[in-house]
Amino acid sequence: MINITLPDGSTRQVESGTSALDVAMSISEGLARNVLAAEVNGEVWDPQRQITADATLKLLTWKDDKGKNTMWHSSAHLLAEALEALFPGVKFWVGPPIENGFYYDVDFGDQVITDKDFSAIESKMIELAKQKNPFVRSEMTKSDAIAYFTEKDDEYKLDLLEGLEDGSITFYSQGNFTDLCRGPHMPHTGFVKAAKVMSIAGAYWKGDEKNKQLTRVYGITFPKKQELNAYLELLEQAKARDHRKLGKEMDLFHFSEKVGQGLPLWLPKGADLRMRLESFLKEAQRKAGYESVITPHIGNKELYMTSGHYVKYGEDSFQPINTPAEGEEYLLKPMNCPHHCEIFKARPRSYRDLPVRFAEFGTVYRYEQSGELHGLTRVRGFTQDDAHIFCTVDQVKEEVDKVIDLVLYIFRTLKFEDFIAQVSLRDPENPDKYIGKDENWDKAEQAIQEVANEKGLGTVVELGEAAFYGPKLDFMVRDAIGRKWQLGTVQIDYNLPERFELEYVGADNTKHRPVMIHRAPFGSMERFVAILIEHCAGKFPLWLAPEQVKILPISDRFNEYAESVSKVLENHDIRALVDKRSEKVGKKIRDAELEKIPYMLILGENEAKEGTVSVRKQGEGDVGGMSIEAFAGLIKTEIAEMLK
Repeated sequence: MINITLPDGSTRQVESGTSALDVAMSISEGLARNVLAAEVNGEVWDPQRQITADATLKLLTWKDDKGKNTMWHSSAHLLAEALEALFPGVKFWVGPPIENGFYYDVDFGDQVITDKDFSAIESKMIELAKQKNPFVRSEMTKSDAIAYFTEKDDEYKLDLLEGLEDGSITFYSQGNFTDLCRGPHMPHTGFVKAAKVMSIAGAYWKGDEKNKQLTRVYGITFPKKQELNAYLELLEQAKARDHRKLGKEMDLFHFSEKVGQGLPLWLPKGADLRMRLESFLKEAQRKAGYESVITPHIGNKELYMTSGHYVKYGEDSFQPINTPAEGEEYLLKPMNCPHHCEIFKARPRSYRDLPVRFAEFGTVYRYEQSGELHGLTRVRGFTQDDAHIFCTVDQVKEEVDKVIDLVLYIFRTLKFEDFIAQVSLRDPENPDKYIGKDENWDKAEQAIQEVANEKGLGTVVELGEAAFYGPKLDFMVRDAIGRKWQLGTVQIDYNLPERFELEYVGADNTKHRPVMIHRAPFGSMERFVAILIEHCAGKFPLWLAPEQVKILPISDRFNEYAESVSKVLENHDIRALVDKRSEKVGKKIRDAELEKIPYMLILGENEAKEGTVSVRKQGEGDVGGMSIEAFAGLIKTEIAEMLK
């Protein structure tokens, strides 16, 4: 007999060889019908796979992210089976699940797929799903696998096999489709009740522009038709909130082919918005004891060799800049942290100096492939709200705690109220991805998990998501329409201080190595602004809006009074503009609403005589008449409430 421990702490004794589905059936037949996968000792398995030793078990359904992931992985295989039936002779590269759905990279040969084929593919997927074909796992020797794909003349799978060791090769079959795959998969195809092919795009094999371009087919499936309909409605909302669309309509930013792809130009209103966000964080940082620093946009290649960034990000960096001096090479800055290490090292440090907190809105550069660029969320030049804290080992937890408080203050102020904290740790199976000693990693991972638990944050642990130099605490927020974004990060790093030989003199009068904490509450200004635009659909909080008030005289006769109102508001640091166009006031109101201006002041005969304003609020309508001073007081009170 073996012991199975469930999430509630209860234990069940079962025969060795019992599957997760068997355990589910012993609890409830209804539960068993909904199980898509099983998490056994923290690893996701096929639910019908046998458990042969004591284990922890979590049954995964559609309600669990890992359950969805499994269904979408299986759905990628279902898509491939449908494509094979409709386009005989196609070849497949990889087909992973993604945040919403899945994709498969496909070589269609001489055949052509267009959006006109989507409906037929969806129908074929549902037809195959109704057959409830089981996903069957089988192991195969490397030689047999090579023979299988050689016979199929499939160069893509043969290439995948090169990196696999004998004894680790598994295949999955369902219906008439068989594929090289590690799994896991759901029990059968019947869970899919609704399918949608979302789009197709070009994708170079292995992401290399020198290789053949394949066709990436994106899709999504659901266990209920109503859920697909709800998702498609959500996408329509997302289109209306798209920061690229709203950014253009609101005159916030612009992209120019002449300037270069992925290099945004901030227009006056956008620059005003961005500077206000920077000022907001700078003030919070000042109160928290940060010191501002400024570093250059380039650095000697040796700097990034020392930090390890060149080895890790070399392929994603712009090509080195060669100077007239022989052997001298510079790089556009990919990260700010190496520069901050050199600032710390610029003079001797004592334990009495620590913690030292350096903050910078530093612009960095990465060479993203053109197909990966997307508005402000994926660019080639972006500004990080970066800070690095150098402290003693004993100060680490307190400093991380303070950073978390800063992140939570920002989220609260900007109405990001739905979030979880993701503890991102090493991938134990891929140690080559990381730099540094295991003992330092162990200390850093323990500290970041302890602080997260002590703060009472709802956390999830993700293996393999750590930075190459240390573990992270990433904040994953859901926006107003439920989409998940990564915002805000805290990272503990014992490794860069070693690589840069950073030191301070301790109370024992000997030299010690500081610990480095990386943090960026916004992440990057570009990406944060994009997410904020979509979260609030362009209706920025009053304190942040580039234009807080639009003054609307009902005719040219009242333009002079409108200007006087504007000057009074300006003296109260309230941003107001007068709409002097010779348009009807109804059109001026509609235009101001479309521009997402928080407040409108309607001025006519009565207001001019009495020295008052008629107030209208964005999305709410008429607020009533009041004196100019009373309106200024209303604005100030509302902003103070938002920022407290």
